[in-house]
Amino acid sequence: MKKITIIGAGTMGNGIAHTFAQKDFKVSIVDISDDNLQKAVATISKNLDRMVAKEKITSEEKIKTLKNIDTTTDFNQGVANSDLVVEAATENVELKLKIFKDLDGICKPETILATNTSSISITQIANVTNRKDKVIGMHFMNPVPIMKLVEVIRGKQTSDESTNTIMQLSKELNKIPVEVNDAPGFVANRILMPMINEAIYTLEENVSDVEGIDTVMILGMSHPMGPLHLADFIGLDVCLSILQVMHEGFNDEKYKPSPLLIKMVKNGELGIKTGQGFYDYSDGPRNKRVADQFKK
Repeated sequence: MKKITIIGAGTMGNGIAHTFAQKDFKVSIVDISDDNLQKAVATISKNLDRMVAKEKITSEEKIKTLKNIDTTTDFNQGVANSDLVVEAATENVELKLKIFKDLDGICKPETILATNTSSISITQIANVTNRKDKVIGMHFMNPVPIMKLVEVIRGKQTSDESTNTIMQLSKELNKIPVEVNDAPGFVANRILMPMINEAIYTLEENVSDVEGIDTVMILGMSHPMGPLHLADFIGLDVCLSILQVMHEGFNDEKYKPSPLLIKMVKNGELGIKTGQGFYDYSDGPRNKRVADQFKK
């Protein structure tokens, strides 16, 4: 594995690119928007600056990391010679299926195609390709440069060779990979999202307020972050999408998204990325304030 391509320059895409580049892989970030690509590189540079300030890396290591990254809006050029492609586009089934069908037609036969999907079936994605044995899930956690876990998800026809390659590669990134089988939500979100959804129902039913619910889970359950704050951090639109996939996949009402979550997404209140979610981030994430509509 020498050349890695990341599809998507958003939060997860730039985080994955940062992580590979810091370990001296040659990384290409592909996105349809040049503005998105410029923002991604700026974000990576800023995050590297924080690491330098904390003396986790040197200034020379920052420069080397950035030199390992190139960007392009040319899909064919970006993926043609890659050994591994990691798709980190929007959590949309149709979009991902199109991307993987295109990748299969362009990439070398030996290229492994990975998806960072947090809930969509790896088997379904693999079925649009002619390399089902080389399609796999590589689900990083946000923020990628910091979080250790990588869920390595096997589709029904993912080979042992592909799985072992990605498990070993994850370790080379200084991550801790956990192999899981294909199922809606996999392990992380199958457990996490119902908890977040229940926290939203608890708020909706006026059992407690935002800070009260989060405080109970932080102090009572030793969670580092409350479920409503975590939902803001993930993105409420992402939470809704994952719950919808699980609701449909399992045909079980316990995964049905709460009406409040649906309403907030429709209103564009998506959490940190829009400045408003269960908390108000107009003064920045470090100075969050409870949103007025949730104050008692």
